[in-house]
Amino acid sequence: MTKLLHIDSSILGTNSVSRQLTAQIVASWRAAHPATEVSYLDLAVDTPSHLSVESLGFRLPAGAAELSDAQQRENAVSEALVAQFLAADVVVIGAPLYNFSIPSQLKAWIDRVAQAGRTFKYTDKGPVGLAGGKTIIVASTRGGMYSTSDAGNAMEHQESYLKTVFGFFGVTDVRFVRAEGLAMGEAGKAAALASAELDILGHTHSAANQPQAALVA
Repeated sequence: MTKLLHIDSSILGTNSVSRQLTAQIVASWRAAHPATEVSYLDLAVDTPSHLSVESLGFRLPAGAAELSDAQQRENAVSEALVAQFLAADVVVIGAPLYNFSIPSQLKAWIDRVAQAGRTFKYTDKGPVGLAGGKTIIVASTRGGMYSTSDAGNAMEHQESYLKTVFGFFGVTDVRFVRAEGLAMGEAGKAAALASAELDILGHTHSAANQPQAALVA
């Protein structure tokens, strides 16, 4: 059975386009892959605290001093999140563009799952990702247009960041369903959503764990 982790991070609730798209992505994936078990994480509701000394994802080595109560509590949060991520075969993430980057709620989650020895490791030849073999589908939403010009591409640190961090984890199959220009009039919004719906079909009805470079949009 395929395990799918559905993550939302928008703070806009029912007014969120990224939430609308992740729901469509999950529904389309399940239609194409009925034997899929879905778990859900709403980072706007259950936001892990920002990274601190207490929340570095400690794994107590033999003979080391015991963790403090605060470290134990934070380690339990980090462990639950990284274990959930590692167990998933498919991860669907809603990632709206906030101030040229991702929501801080999503960044807080990434900081918890970015654990040396779990999702990556350092070697004498450099870092190696340990979380490969997954398919990640990102619902990328933007009020303006960023993909159509060099200036726009230089300003966005949303898709570029997610490609980098998941690549660092060893994930090679990262697909984007993009809806941009959402704040540029009703006609532009309708066109963006129509394009995103086509991308959803392409990304969810193809085989998992196969790079989809030609489909990224």
